[in-house]
Amino acid sequence: MERYGKLEDHDRSFDIQFWQAQSAQDRMTATWEMIVHAYRVKGIDVHKLRLQRTVENFQRQRR
Repeated sequence: MERYGKLEDHDRSFDIQFWQAQSAQDRMTATWEMIVHAYRVKGIDVHKLRLQRTVENFQRQRR
């Protein structure tokens, strides 16, 4: 997909249309690549990147 013209003459509709045309996997891959790039720019070791996980433990009360 391509669109030509000056940046100031365009709204975000092309971006929205482009990303909605991508698969969920492609969007996740692009998101992860941007996260890794941002961490590298900040000088943070990308090998320490992890998805946050919240762990909770539910137990039934004894009667």
